[in-house]
Amino acid sequence: MEPSMANRHGIIAGATGSGKTVSLKVLSEAFSALGVPVFVSDVKGDLAGMSAAGTMTDNVKNRLNDFGIDDFSFEAYPVTFWDVYGKNGIPLRTTISEMGPMLLARIMNLTNVQSDVLSVIFKIADDENLLLIDTRDLKSMIAYVSEKSKELEPSYGKLSGQSLAAITRSVVTLEAEGGETFFGEPALSVTDWF
Repeated sequence: MEPSMANRHGIIAGATGSGKTVSLKVLSEAFSALGVPVFVSDVKGDLAGMSAAGTMTDNVKNRLNDFGIDDFSFEAYPVTFWDVYGKNGIPLRTTISEMGPMLLARIMNLTNVQSDVLSVIFKIADDENLLLIDTRDLKSMIAYVSEKSKELEPSYGKLSGQSLAAITRSVVTLEAEGGETFFGEPALSVTDWF
């Protein structure tokens, strides 16, 4: 790799088995060898193996012979894993407030009306300086809005009990799918990557 050319844009595309993953691994290893931190979103775990030195196989031996390489050695690279569940690496977390109502509504598959109601719930929380950290906070905020709906109606519009109940059910489903683990503090900070 020519380090002076490494700041160019690029794309790796190809059919299954054409070497896209190997190309990403080689690039990541080359950057690491240059001392450049690399962030890779590796959902399937295909690149995680770079954390351990490889082993000699007949295919590797033949390839080295074909290219006349006789001074090859396997190397491990420093890796820090991020893990949504916090079991196999640093927990990847965020707060409900940082997620925001639009993205959260999409994650929970809310209807347009329910999405609008969720946006109003976030607006009320903001207006009252309430930070929504986790799913419990969001459920508490929904309950608060439900209890005070008549008082809030002149400022925020009618908030139907049906929509509030549907949003609550969606939050419960989100919790069952790991939301209780994903939403919380400390939230991911970009400075954690430095």
